[in-house]
Amino acid sequence: MFKGRSSLEHGYSHAFTDPSIITTQRGIWAVKWSFIGLMITALFQVAILAVSGSVALLADTIHNFGNASAVIPLWIAYRLAPLRPNKNFPYGYGRVEDLAGVAILFIIVSGVIAAAYESIRRILDPQPVSYLGAVITASIIGFVGNELVARLRIRVGKEIHSPALIAGGYHARLDGITSLAILGGVAGIRLGYPIADPIIGLLIMLFILHILWSSAKTVILRLVGRVAPEIAEQIEHAALHVQGIEEVSHVRVR
Repeated sequence: MFKGRSSLEHGYSHAFTDPSIITTQRGIWAVKWSFIGLMITALFQVAILAVSGSVALLADTIHNFGNASAVIPLWIAYRLAPLRPNKNFPYGYGRVEDLAGVAILFIIVSGVIAAAYESIRRILDPQPVSYLGAVITASIIGFVGNELVARLRIRVGKEIHSPALIAGGYHARLDGITSLAILGGVAGIRLGYPIADPIIGLLIMLFILHILWSSAKTVILRLVGRVAPEIAEQIEHAALHVQGIEEVSHVRVR
């Protein structure tokens, strides 16, 4: 709490205008181009998947579609963020982004389960994979498309301090790495081991589940109220340097 005299109320009404609008517009811009990039990547992979029958490519394609669809709850969150606080929501609607982060995690995990099921089915009943050159091309395109989206999301997420957007960026980067893993399945097929393709598909899903925990932890901790300790320190430092403030007994941050 603050002890002493202060004129901090001056200009307080601007706290919910320009900063929130700038943040929201920047977030919407990143979400829009993320969706476009991931959807183009996934649709290209669908075209190759239709003629190749690669389950490793199927796993990667399902995951890319999941990542693209995860843009939808983020877009909803950023559209609600500028709404002014009211009696029911005195802090505004910024926490909707936390719910969007949970929705993204649910979408990703659902896609992983579906692709893992198909991988296991193909291991038990192997199927031939055709057009290996096209599968290789789809793998490279998947890597490039996801890496571009990852860099965009992480950069903008850090600019606007959005954990959900940053988590989505790291997940897109993971998608790019797993896209390259498809090449392992192609190599196995060419060496005479067709079962390598569904095994790679299953390994891709297991690897994603392992790495996904870091993103889930970030979103969940924010949802329950965790903030970076340095934020409270910065607030206390700023308050102590305001004319009229004599003491700051404690700082709470939401």
